[in-house]
Amino acid sequence: MGRVLSSNELSKIALEEKKQGHKVVSTNGCFDILHVGHARILKEARQLGDCLFVGLNSDASVKRLKGESRPINNQQDRAELLSHLKSVDYVYIFDEDTPVEFLKMVQPNVHVKGADYSKERLEETPVVESFGGEVVLLPLVPAKSPTSLVDKIKQK
Repeated sequence: MGRVLSSNELSKIALEEKKQGHKVVSTNGCFDILHVGHARILKEARQLGDCLFVGLNSDASVKRLKGESRPINNQQDRAELLSHLKSVDYVYIFDEDTPVEFLKMVQPNVHVKGADYSKERLEETPVVESFGGEVVLLPLVPAKSPTSLVDKIKQK
């Protein structure tokens, strides 16, 4: 079961994982309404290495990115849910709109995003590549997103 880390723990644990020869993988997101698409991407991300660090947008960050009505679930609940997933080793809540600072602390060997992004347009790519890491894009599960779920609920 994963752990929710403080900023003091994050860099230390990531460094310790690397010292043990482990391949460190990271991903990030809002994970507002956890669904099968999230679970599959997290499982696939974890299979790319030995441990998975998940950067979780804080409530304030989600609000700025998705609007005043979001998040549906608060950051503590979202972090706890993620930490209970078998594929997730560590969770870190960040307040910025992008995971750049999170990535500087973790310095993953591999950073995973969904294929709805392109490496060239991600702010994360130059950061990850600056310390020898690689950005990997994984295919999304069609028609599975928190926004589509919220829209579906509103129609009922």
